[in-house]
Amino acid sequence: MKSITFCFIFVFSLFAVSACDPGSSSAPAADNADEAAPAAANDATIDLIIDGDHVLTMDADRSIIQNGAVAINNGVIVAVGPAADIHAQYSARETLAGTNRVVLPGLVNGHSHAAMTLLRGVADDLALMDWLTNYIFPAEVEFVDSEFVRIGTELACWEMIRGGTTTFVDMYYYPDTIAEVVDQCGMRAMISATVIGQRSPDAEGADDSISKGLGFIDRWQGRNPRITPIFGPHANYTLDAEQLAATRRAAMQHNVPISIHMAESPFEVEYAKETYGMTSIAMFESIGFFEGPTIAAHVVWPTDDEIPVLAKHNVGVIHNPTSNMKIASGIAPITAMLKAGVHVGLGTDGAASNNDLDMWEEMRLASLLQKVDRMDPEVLPAMTVLSMATISGATAIGLDKTIGSIEAGKQADIIQVAFEDVHHVPTYDVVSHLVYVTDEQDVASVVVDGQVLMHEHELRTLDTARIRKEATALAADIQRALVTRNNNNRGDKNGD
Repeated sequence: MKSITFCFIFVFSLFAVSACDPGSSSAPAADNADEAAPAAANDATIDLIIDGDHVLTMDADRSIIQNGAVAINNGVIVAVGPAADIHAQYSARETLAGTNRVVLPGLVNGHSHAAMTLLRGVADDLALMDWLTNYIFPAEVEFVDSEFVRIGTELACWEMIRGGTTTFVDMYYYPDTIAEVVDQCGMRAMISATVIGQRSPDAEGADDSISKGLGFIDRWQGRNPRITPIFGPHANYTLDAEQLAATRRAAMQHNVPISIHMAESPFEVEYAKETYGMTSIAMFESIGFFEGPTIAAHVVWPTDDEIPVLAKHNVGVIHNPTSNMKIASGIAPITAMLKAGVHVGLGTDGAASNNDLDMWEEMRLASLLQKVDRMDPEVLPAMTVLSMATISGATAIGLDKTIGSIEAGKQADIIQVAFEDVHHVPTYDVVSHLVYVTDEQDVASVVVDGQVLMHEHELRTLDTARIRKEATALAADIQRALVTRNNNNRGDKNGD
């Protein structure tokens, strides 16, 4: 069966390579006949081949190829199969060696606030609303500007690439700046224009946020295939029903998705009951919020009646176990949502509430948290969690036709994980080791859209020395300002 599958992929790949080869066009013949004619199958030169002791395709059958390889040209996967067959058919301008390497799709971080790496550790061990209203919101108004967002996003991209994340969904301020960083560093991202019903670093309120968001989408929609501009209304307790509905109308005007915090905490659910007379998700449905694509972050507190609503409207849920645990938001009913047919992915949330962007940690904690919550060691097994970080995560954010699995015709967002550290010796089950053993330092190489962003732990698209220097300098300024503010606050209290 494997040989039949590979033959089909091989035929498809030959067509794909010839279709994108300038020599296959109807243009006048070049002086050199070799350049004008399509390359023969056994002499086809492509951009990249990625080898691995194991290739986890994450296709519908969750196929794993031993001693496999992936052929890539013009950013697209043209073939996947046994390494001997791939190398017999193609020669590549660059090859990533596969000894002690496991190849799999790049990880999908479905919910982040990337620039908040610069607020990592500013306020810890606090409840969500205390953390937000008394620390984070004031700090953002005081410190966040375009330069803050640039440096913080670069720092986050460095951390995410190093850890094998190739795609992230972001919600923060100055989205043009975020997009410029993503454009330059080579990652893939869905970038939200944040909408919030109060003064924020880049807007005066909800109406201004929506207006500026429309401008951002106009500037970036279709500009770079790796960047999808979207809307990011914050939550139903920072926006009223009309503001939320207006954001959905604006998103539908441009046919873009929405990313939003939803049913994250008991506070939010109680707020919805007191304000709207219904629970949080029911409130969103009542205003037609689910009429367009929706990425719902957290969803810790859906009722039993609301879970089918999420499935009915094809809402993608992003589970953030570390952040939910740290802020004591609760344990999301992931097992119940999966059983109901809800598409569930994983996210890190921001580094100010996590406090890192390590998707391997999210996988491990997602599985363990469900097991202890349900008192059932069989729930959320390793392959299910790995799917949530790859193909299921891509489905939850609406990009599963493009990324999330290693299949011919999809964009080449692929990582190599090194299995040579002591904690991988011995390895009996590759999937088990990826979920329960691997951490971000094990990621060796990262490819997005066919471009090698990191090779054997060396980043190629980011100036990490400059980023470290700028982040350290800006953090020192923030620290001094916080000390001054705290001293002034103490002085005011003593004066009273």
